[in-house]
Amino acid sequence: MIDIRDESSRDWQAVFRVISLAFGQSAEAELVERLRAAGDSVISLVAEDDEEVVAHVLLSKMDAPFPALALAPVSVIPARQRSGIGTALIQSAIERARSEGWSAVFVLGDPNYYKRFGFERPAAAGFTSPYAGPHFMMLRLSLSLTVTTGELKHAPAFAAVD
Repeated sequence: MIDIRDESSRDWQAVFRVISLAFGQSAEAELVERLRAAGDSVISLVAEDDEEVVAHVLLSKMDAPFPALALAPVSVIPARQRSGIGTALIQSAIERARSEGWSAVFVLGDPNYYKRFGFERPAAAGFTSPYAGPHFMMLRLSLSLTVTTGELKHAPAFAAVD
């Protein structure tokens, strides 16, 4: 049975492994380490199966005209991909962000995948960002969010990702 919980420092080595396996390289795992070290990690969840970490998701601070988070990365070990674990992690992270009072979450990814969670390309279109484009999307968490333009800045650690 899959258990989704907050990441703890004892998980860091396993999380590095999961992310590296999921992406076939360590750049994204190193990003997570830099976000943690800088204090920009806000919501970091792991999925465990039989006490083994098999997936991870991170939401990090953004500089935006309202309280916003960036969703990245989402990682599931290859043997467990397409089993619903990533979906469950993303849903848990979004619910946590909503319950903590964040106004929006931004993601750079496949629109066909992320639209199932409510992410929309048009919602992000008015914002300037180095990641703006057809794969940049926003999920409104606050019904009262009326801001539709402005500058977005991801945490500085993102600038170092190749």
